[in-house]
Formats: sequence, structure tokens, C-alpha cells
Amino acid sequence: MNAVIAPHRFTGTFRVPASKSHTIRRLLIAALADGVSEIEYPLDSLDARSCVAACRALGAEITEHRSADPQCANPPDERGEKLAGYTVRGIGFGVNGGKLKAPARPIDVGNSGTTLFLALAVAALGSSPIEFDGDEQIRRRSAAPLLEALTGLGIRTESKNGDGCAPISIRGPWKGGRVSLPCPTSQYLSAILLAAPLAPAGTVTEIDVPLLNERPYIEMTLSYLDAQNIHYETDDNFSHFRISGGASYKSTKGPVPGDFSSAAFPGAAAIIGGGPVTLLGLDPNDPQGDKAIFDMLKKMGASVKWEKVESAGSARPEWKLTVSRSGPLKGGEFDLNDTPDLLPIMAVLGCYAEGTTALVNVAHARIKETDRIAAMASVLGKLGADIQERPDGIIIYGNSNTAAAQRCALHGGTVDGHGDHRVVMALAAAALGASGPVEITGAESAAVTYPGFLELLEAKIK
Repeated sequence: MNAVIAPHRFTGTFRVPASKSHTIRRLLIAALADGVSEIEYPLDSLDARSCVAACRALGAEITEHRSADPQCANPPDERGEKLAGYTVRGIGFGVNGGKLKAPARPIDVGNSGTTLFLALAVAALGSSPIEFDGDEQIRRRSAAPLLEALTGLGIRTESKNGDGCAPISIRGPWKGGRVSLPCPTSQYLSAILLAAPLAPAGTVTEIDVPLLNERPYIEMTLSYLDAQNIHYETDDNFSHFRISGGASYKSTKGPVPGDFSSAAFPGAAAIIGGGPVTLLGLDPNDPQGDKAIFDMLKKMGASVKWEKVESAGSARPEWKLTVSRSGPLKGGEFDLNDTPDLLPIMAVLGCYAEGTTALVNVAHARIKETDRIAAMASVLGKLGADIQERPDGIIIYGNSNTAAAQRCALHGGTVDGHGDHRVVMALAAAALGASGPVEITGAESAAVTYPGFLELLEAKIK
């Protein structure tokens, strides 16, 4: 589908969807755990549903709960009810003979790279072959370093096309050993960290990590191991891990935190579209790396204010975050190695900033759903940006310091969303300050992580 967004002021109060990264980790842990877990306020998106389907295929029983709860940020159905939670009866892997189910058909992960990479390692805990597949983009996203590491741990792996991409077949058992795992994406390491504790008792998995991008996501994964009292050894640089097998996961209960990766888009839209915008559902103490977007906005001259407030319908206070701008944005240099998902929206903000904006040390943005460096340089260039693609990032040469020029840094037009949810949402935010409407092709991909975002920006769907 195509979405058309006309320039207009964007202001209001919005509840941010739950974190995709947290939702998928909680689903996989609950699926493996002994007992019944309650996942409250999970993300309801295409990627999250791909993970639910994968967990069910591996043997977990998952029941949805829907309500009109105002604490829930998911989109409502035709009855006005939203996905408010999952009850997950885990397979009790490693407890009382709990085993993975080997489905007869390939597990379809859709567009979800997180589900694919993390579930590949989970599947390696079984003794029967399990096959994974996905959409066209997934079939271009290589898992080769992860597959090589799993092979070194005694697991049989096969990429049907020989390129490390899906379709991929995995067959355990996990025998352990010491492997080297370069991580242009942190998901490779998170996958092994989540699975290794459940390897057979007496098994030891050691991982040397010569390259690690996106460190905050590893900190997130380790926070789940800590919560489960899983013992592991590592160093300050996360360059080596040692994990003993024989552990099991326990059932859990609790809400999924709001998603800073998603919050980046209405937060940036507030700056481009005039604001102010207030965001609910976030926690400034959460380990998500993409919360850095709000420090970047402050560096560019925006106002970012956190407040603790009483929450309607809840006995517990919550944080609210208000983002606004009274003066011009200023460019700068931003190292996005830890936060490559911010590249699309930061490139857009650079178009509306005074001076030069350099997004650096983020070559791994090229191996996401699409080559985001090339994609953003191309689409923003078509909308009039003075932009230069670099091997490891993007340089944006900003506009002058006049209010009129700052508002109309981009002109309207039709651009390709590249089937990438973050590219689509970044372009939608960019349209708010353009001199004319922007039409985005392939806009349906926004639902991968943020259903309802285009409606939030009053997009017209064609």
C-alpha cells in the first residue's frame, strides 16, 4: 500500500508500543520455561506475531487476552479491544523431560530477523531437525557467523542456498566447546546466550567475541539471565563468555516495557511537526540502547523533559516524556554503533538541522531489513536533501538558520519505503515539515513494529 502524509503540525499525548526486543525475548524464555508465564502488555505487531507462531511451533501453548485497557498501546480490533497479554505454558525444557517439538513444516518467521536468529539457537537444543524460513528480506539476511558458531558447538546446520540465509535447517544436540563469533549484529550473541544455559548438564559453551556491535542489546539479554539466576562469566568488554549447561528457565509474570526504538519516531515527529508531544509507557532506567535518541535530540537543541505522574487506571505512577523545540535544530556528529536502528530517523532530523550532521560508525545498518544507509541517502536525496553516503554512515549538509528554510528543508514527492518499517516511519515523520505531501510506497511494513503509526500522523492510505 501507499501512504500520503501532508505537512502539518504534530502534537498530542501518545502511549508508546511495547518493546519488540523485550517482547520476543520474553516469549522465547516463557516458551522454554517450566510452568505458566504471564506476559502483560506485549507488542502486537507482525514481528511479535511471528515469534508467537514460532514458539507455538516449538511446543509452547500461548493464549491471547484482549481488553480495552488504557494502559495498553496496541491497536484496537473492530470491537475496540486490544491485545493486553499472553498466557504462555512453556515446554519445561530440561525439567521433567520437557523437549522441543519438531514441526513438520518450516517455521515461518515472516520479516522478523530477531525471531529467526534467536530461535535458531533455541532449535539447536533439540535432537530433531527444525527448519526456518521467512519473507524475501529474511532470505537475504545472512546468519552465517551464527551458523558457523553453532556448528563449532556440535550442531548440524544447513543453509539451503549455501549463503547463510533462510531456508535454514538446525539439528542438535548441543555439545559445547569454544567458538569465535564476530557480531556485526548483536542478535547472534544474544541467541547463544539465551540457549547455552539450557544445553545438557556438564556442557560448557565458551564464546570469543572479536567484534560486537549494538552492546546495549547484549546488556538487555544478560538482564534476563540475571533475573533467572543463570550463572555466566564474562569480562568488561564482553569479549569472552563462559556458560555452563544444565540450567532451566522459570515462569515469569510482568509488563513489557515501552519501546524506545518506536518512541524515536513520534519523538522526532514532535521536533519536525512543531510539537509538543508527550509520550507515555517509557522507563528512562530501561537498558534499551535506543533511549539515546533523546540525548541526541537534546544535543541538537530540543527540549526533553521526564516527569513521574499518576497513571489513569493504575495504582502505580509512571513516567511521561515531553519533547518540544523552540529554536533551530543544530547538527553534529553522532556515533550510532550501539544504536543502528536510529539511523533512518536521525538522517531525517539532520535534514532539518542547521549545519552538518554526521552519522558515523554504523556500517552494520547495511545488514538490516534493507541497506539503510543506501536507502536513506537515496530517498532523502530524492526529496531534496543535500546528503552523502559513506561506507559506515551518512553525512547530511543542513539548511540555513531561517525558520522558513528549516520547516521546508525537504520538498514533496513519491519515494520508496524499501519494505523497511524504520525507513517508512522515518519518511512519514520527514513529511510533516516538507513543502508538500510525501507519498511512501510499501508503507504497510510500518506494522512490523508500530501498527497505527501512520494513522497517528494522519496518513491517507491508497
